Amino acid sequence: MNFTGKTAIVTGAGRGLGFIYARELARLGANVVISDIGADNIGDGADTSIALDAARTLQSEGYSVVGHHGDLASEQGCRQLIETAIEAYGQLDIVIHNAGWVGYQSIEEAESSFIDRALDINIYTPIWLCKHAWKYLRQSAVARVVLTSSDRAMYQQYAQPGLVAYAAGKMAQLGIMNALSMEGATDGILVNAVSPVAKTRMWGVTGEPDNLKPQWVAPGVIFLASELCQDTGYILRASNGQFTATRFAENKGVDYPVDLARVKASSAEQIAQLWDHIKEC
Repeated sequence: MNFTGKTAIVTGAGRGLGFIYARELARLGANVVISDIGADNIGDGADTSIALDAARTLQSEGYSVVGHHGDLASEQGCRQLIETAIEAYGQLDIVIHNAGWVGYQSIEEAESSFIDRALDINIYTPIWLCKHAWKYLRQSAVARVVLTSSDRAMYQQYAQPGLVAYAAGKMAQLGIMNALSMEGATDGILVNAVSPVAKTRMWGVTGEPDNLKPQWVAPGVIFLASELCQDTGYILRASNGQFTATRFAENKGVDYPVDLARVKASSAEQIAQLWDHIKEC
């Protein structure tokens, strides 16, 4: 796989999964812009050195990398990141939005500032990034966007108490993926998402884990960012060196919205009687 001549932006790339994605893209020949605000585990604070030190590390290994420190919660910050890539490399082919944080807050303690922080990085950031990247991605022959979701949001059985803001943001990225995969189709801009499971600092892990290693997620993200990926609107689940792709698919025979090709009912009582059949996937 060869990314020579391609330019990629990776957000949240100063550490963890994002840094591994950035290093692998650079190793495969890409020009990479590492963006990271340097926040703590719950999204607070800022440390300029995180992105710049990560970039210097990869530069010392002979890779074409620049660092970017900025707040991507604002449209201005996202525009500035896109401009950094264009100023450095003259083009943009790949946007990987990895930045995020995991914060716990019970529903009874929910605060607007806490929810806003989750929505900023998970909703506003990918929208603003794509808004300002789009005209450059349209010029690329292999434009790719990779967003980030979570099994904790997609599957009720993996949900955890206190993650309502996190889950809302991660599910929102799938809506953004679906919308942009259609909007980008005529220009060949492919938009997919990854749902990674890896033991990083977000798990409180600092050393090398025995399983769920971050580097075992990277091949899936690299594939989604590559010209070998020809699909759009898919979610690639990546965990422990294993991968499975999924998407929201309609039932067969549906003529939306007039015919769902499923169970007819005319009253709540009838729905109750037919519920076991109705809820069959």
